[in-house]
Amino acid sequence: MAIMRNLADEIRVAELTTALADRLKQRIADDPDAPWALVGIRSRGDDLARRLAERLNLEQVGTLDITLYRDDLSEVGPQPVVRTTEVPFDIDGVNIILVDDVLMTGRSVRAALQSLMDLGRPRRVWLTVLVDRGGRELPIAADEAGLTIDSLGPRDRVKVQLKPTDEADAINIVGDRAIDEEGPR
Repeated sequence: MAIMRNLADEIRVAELTTALADRLKQRIADDPDAPWALVGIRSRGDDLARRLAERLNLEQVGTLDITLYRDDLSEVGPQPVVRTTEVPFDIDGVNIILVDDVLMTGRSVRAALQSLMDLGRPRRVWLTVLVDRGGRELPIAADEAGLTIDSLGPRDRVKVQLKPTDEADAINIVGDRAIDEEGPR
């Protein structure tokens, strides 16, 4: 039986997003002469990237579809849904803030990096995630995370909901057990 526990409601998601934007402002301020852009991983990383771009006053925002770059494509299904990648600017020499909703194994980020490199050669890539839930299979770490959870089991899943993709903003844990009483850090 699956247990669901709410970690963040709409207000908390807004607070986490604002905190991420504040930390990213400092990174941008440290290198103000370089061009900056946000690129979100479908789906929900792109929603988060647009929100962050609005708070950071960055006009260059793109979306990556990593479906064909996944190393588990055969496990996704017989006909995976491939959507468009929309990066309407040259990424050569640009500081890219790569945005995803949840970081777990690192495999989605690996796929996104490969996809980015097919588009050009960014100056640097920073990884920003709303939730870092641990469970890495690859040596990938977020430069910025809104929420870090290290007490989840391998079968527990973090489910992020963001408007406009979803009806409301929320972060939930779905799994066979509840996380410890202290909750996420």
